[in-house]
Amino acid sequence: MTEPHSSPLKKRSLHSVGRGGEPPQTPPGVSRVLQALVEELARLPGIGKKTAERLAYHLLRVPKEEALRLAHAIGEVKESVRHCKTCFHITEGEVCSICLDAERDSGVVCVVEQSKDVYAIEATSSYHGRYHVLLGALAPLDGVEPEHLTIEPLLARIRVGGIHELIIATNPNFEGDGTALLLREKLRGVPDVRVTRIARGIPSGSHIEHVSRTIVQDALEGRREMSD
Repeated sequence: MTEPHSSPLKKRSLHSVGRGGEPPQTPPGVSRVLQALVEELARLPGIGKKTAERLAYHLLRVPKEEALRLAHAIGEVKESVRHCKTCFHITEGEVCSICLDAERDSGVVCVVEQSKDVYAIEATSSYHGRYHVLLGALAPLDGVEPEHLTIEPLLARIRVGGIHELIIATNPNFEGDGTALLLREKLRGVPDVRVTRIARGIPSGSHIEHVSRTIVQDALEGRREMSD
């Protein structure tokens, strides 16, 4: 998968480093290859060492064809999936299906942090505009600065014209609110563009992807003007 805006955080190496800068030793009696698989699985979000071990041994038990289907699916994702060149949503082509849909209102753009937020909003069937995916939220303590988000491409879309409302649908937490305020500041003085923020039907500190469709719909319909 292409990464037009790479993360500022340093990528971890393929092998953990132990004391003295040397790779960790494989425990006696443990397959080096299997141990490497466990270590890679443990790097996934929400996967601890024990879960990684269970997954690794599961893959060892299943038929070869089933395990290779998983490997093939991962390879296909990395080779075929990319970010839409217009809105940065996930797509397999140059432009995503939402941007290509002539039935959608191109004058209303909903700004979200990640593509999974697009899925949450689309599940409500109540929004018929277009999107812009920031690929993250402002988090200076974690090294995520404005230049690491797709803010400039968003401003470029607005400068082209045709957008009359921008719905800021970043998550209602510290990072999301900070990102919303930054966008409001960037848009100060831009004529003929209404800037709204999703309503607080979504509990503070939560994530859009984790709340019900009804709450997301209420938040969109109850959006309000972003004050100075």
